[in-house]
Amino acid sequence: MYVPPKHAIDEEAAWAIIREAGAGMLVVAKSDGLQSVYVPVVVSEDRTKILTHVAKANSWWRSLNDGDEVLGLFLVASAYVSPSNYPSRFESPGVVPTWNYVAAVVRGRLTVHDDPDWLQRQVRILTSQFEAGRSPEWRVEDAPSEYVERQVKAIVGLEIDVVAIQGKAKLSQNRPEVDHDSVRDNLAQGSPAERNVAARMTDDA
Repeated sequence: MYVPPKHAIDEEAAWAIIREAGAGMLVVAKSDGLQSVYVPVVVSEDRTKILTHVAKANSWWRSLNDGDEVLGLFLVASAYVSPSNYPSRFESPGVVPTWNYVAAVVRGRLTVHDDPDWLQRQVRILTSQFEAGRSPEWRVEDAPSEYVERQVKAIVGLEIDVVAIQGKAKLSQNRPEVDHDSVRDNLAQGSPAERNVAARMTDDA
């Protein structure tokens, strides 16, 4: 991912993007070309691994070998930016449309897991992560154990050993302050996706 210095964020912020996204696109290169899958993820406490699972019926994983390289793409904000939001265009009309977004990319090595105990732990961790704060919180134990066992038999686990992570927050930092603030204020009146971007365009962005 191309990251100009004005749009760079540190590793801590990049990991925060992955946690906030909750799910991302995993891409692998196979003999018949690039293949992708969209999955919910858990980040290990030491931030060295990303854990998830896919359905056994999904052919995405079937030709994978332990150690294969995977690219993970995570996006938490995205919106079109019109040049009409740049007050500076009246003095300097050389402007073009662009896109503001906040994203993270990871590269890692895959390990496939089919051990029922590993899968049970992963499913419980994943469920706890996304149920946290809900009332009531659903737990895996709320489902019949026989049903859970059947479901676990229908998935395979994926463990990604992260070798590189990179984040980017492209939020009009490269524009004059008057343009940056105008973009933020206009997006703040728009769709939920646009308001999400505007909320991230703080004065120190």
